[in-house]
Amino acid sequence: MAVWIQAQQLQGDALHQMQSLYGQHFPIEVRHYLSQWIEGQLWDAIDLENPQEEFKAKRLLDSLIQELQNKAEHQVGEDGFLLKIKLGHYATQLKSTYDRCPLELVRCIKHILYTEQRLVREATNSSSPVGGMMDSMSQKYQQINQAFEELRLLTQDTENDLRKLQHNQEYFIIQYQESLRIQAQLSSLATLPIADRQLREPALLNKRATVEAWLTREANTLQKYRLDLAEKHQKTLQLLRKQQTIILDDELIQWKRRQQLAGNGGPPEGGLDILQSWCEKLAETIWQNRQQIRRAEHLRQQLPIPGPIEELLNELSSTITDIISALVTSTFIIEKQPPQVLKTQTKFAATVRLLVGGKLNVHMNPPQVKATIISEQQAKALLKNENTRNDSSGEILNNNCVMEYHQTTGTLSAHFRNMSLKRIKRSDRRGAESVTEEKFTILFESQFSVGGNELVFQVKVRWRRLKRFKGKIIIAGRQRLYLALCNISPTNTTHCHLIFCNGFAVFVVLPSFFEQTLSLPVVVIVHGSQDNNATATVLWDNAFAEPGRVPFLVPDKVVWPQLCDAINMKYKAEVQSNRGLSEENLVFLAQKAFSSSSNNPDDYRNMTMTWSQFNRESLPGRNFTFWQWFDGVMELTKKHLKPHWNDGAILGFVNKQQAQDMLMSKPNGTFLLRFSDSEIGGITIAWVAENPNKAGERMVWNLMPYTTKDFSIRSLADRISDLNHLLFLYPDRPKDEVFSKYYTPPLSKAVDGYVKPQIKQVVPEFTTATPDPASGNPTYMGSRRLPSPRQSSSHLRHIPTYE
Repeated sequence: MAVWIQAQQLQGDALHQMQSLYGQHFPIEVRHYLSQWIEGQLWDAIDLENPQEEFKAKRLLDSLIQELQNKAEHQVGEDGFLLKIKLGHYATQLKSTYDRCPLELVRCIKHILYTEQRLVREATNSSSPVGGMMDSMSQKYQQINQAFEELRLLTQDTENDLRKLQHNQEYFIIQYQESLRIQAQLSSLATLPIADRQLREPALLNKRATVEAWLTREANTLQKYRLDLAEKHQKTLQLLRKQQTIILDDELIQWKRRQQLAGNGGPPEGGLDILQSWCEKLAETIWQNRQQIRRAEHLRQQLPIPGPIEELLNELSSTITDIISALVTSTFIIEKQPPQVLKTQTKFAATVRLLVGGKLNVHMNPPQVKATIISEQQAKALLKNENTRNDSSGEILNNNCVMEYHQTTGTLSAHFRNMSLKRIKRSDRRGAESVTEEKFTILFESQFSVGGNELVFQVKVRWRRLKRFKGKIIIAGRQRLYLALCNISPTNTTHCHLIFCNGFAVFVVLPSFFEQTLSLPVVVIVHGSQDNNATATVLWDNAFAEPGRVPFLVPDKVVWPQLCDAINMKYKAEVQSNRGLSEENLVFLAQKAFSSSSNNPDDYRNMTMTWSQFNRESLPGRNFTFWQWFDGVMELTKKHLKPHWNDGAILGFVNKQQAQDMLMSKPNGTFLLRFSDSEIGGITIAWVAENPNKAGERMVWNLMPYTTKDFSIRSLADRISDLNHLLFLYPDRPKDEVFSKYYTPPLSKAVDGYVKPQIKQVVPEFTTATPDPASGNPTYMGSRRLPSPRQSSSHLRHIPTYE
């Protein structure tokens, strides 16, 4: 309920934006009276793109209706009677609206809650008393909003001027008609007797002179009005271009960069609804100015006055069309990227969205989007405008989808829910490059008209100018004329009608935008064993790609701190932990990566790591690369060790010699957990104890590493519990204090008379060791001394439990 309480305190434009979220699709009264219930539901837990989630959405819809009905039943008194009727009506209305599409209700409420939170957050930031300063993001948003307000005022000003011009022109035409009437009267005097003509002619001549003088002055005034209006439109379009550049070339590019980093585990990109609201404001302002320019052109055609205005209006029309084209083509984006490691014969999903679809009435004729997989080389050719439209590098099933308009959120998007890559065609590889380094991309294509086919151009050209095109009039003629006279790329022209009339060829052009957008690079695999190396390719690309690059170039080497940021981000995301890699952990990784023994972090700040060092060349003395080892650590931690990592119980990134130095200064029975150097995805226990072969000597022991297979049999906490010789987790924490909450509870007594076996872990060299309560050190029963290798193996025994 906290969000709703704060939302009610909003003022000005923020309050207006909040109120505009509600309507018949979701009344504001429902939000008010059920605020606590609404904010208490797990709306984000429902995946809107998964049809199987519809059952959860239906349960929420039913619960919402039940809550409304309960609220209505408890209303008493005269005012309560009216509210009871209203709430009951809303319950019926919501059921009829969303009963067949409950996921739309979830989409609607998620949009409302997100927008309310954003508005409250922005209002809080703007009124924060901390030094009276706003963060840079809020300042940027304020500047963008101020520019929109300036554009609104400029557009309103030109609208007023246009109306004034129209009024003056209409009066001018009336006076012009009056001058024609006077001229007709003067001409008719020739049929009158001389006396009558001499009597009436002077008055008419004086009147004609007066009207013509006024027309001359007014024509100059109208021309000045037209020029002033054109200059104002030029100023508006300059500001529009600047604002569009900020939103599309700065904010949208940054959003795409955040989306790319999110693929490495970075924070969610967010902010797309804000970007859409800005793009929609741009679309509205552009369209209003375009309509004004068209009206100004109509006024000019209605009353031609010699002067430069025709050229100016043509230039304005060309500019505004170019701005519309840039806006539409740049706002066709991928809202949800396909998986970047893509396995053949496996279902995957993606979502594309047109940020201005609702405002430009694209949804009036819902366009279809097609998905195609293309290679890196084909992507390069595509960006060079080379003809690759019929080329693909594979076959995707269920790759066509119609864009849907969601009234509640105002979004136009296509949700591909069941795509599958049936086959892939690979290119020839050279050198050390493997299939897991080959990059592809999903090309999304669509074709749609803008403004409900309102964006129409009529191009009139003399027939003799078309003769040079000969048999290519329908293709080359259209495109060349369109380029020359409308200043739009010919690839955006799909509907063009050619009419011949009185020696002229008239082109009626209906621009239909052909949109394309590329996904982030994907690596195609055919077996799960390739996932590790494919993930490395994706990680490197996401982390180090530069904006505007040629697909899909990335640097071959990066400085070590950059790589540290990337792998730390990935580690925290995979393990789903707020505990990332410490500076000591990163020093350990640097020692492993560069085969160094330095413990000084500064020694690595200027060192560079190449892609080959990262995931081509094996580590010295090993049969795996740096990334393969690190990825194994992430997988093991994610699947089996996450709670212990979050508790700080696992040091992990410590080598054998460091572990020995740390433990030798601690009491016997002190142990630590470190990741294995010799095995991918392994963790070992190192502990200090007496040397059974030499009295008075202490040594550090290391268990054979545990892997995912071991922990699928018995958990780490239970294994530590089994080993009585392990007493204190480094540096001095009793092991039960750290691990007891993760121990498996004892087996309950059997009711069928059978003995239940239990699995216990033992270390042969320490099976008779029991802790000495007085000394805190283990004592050994029996006189037989066993060999004391530095690395011990452990065994699991079935120990029967008797009732």
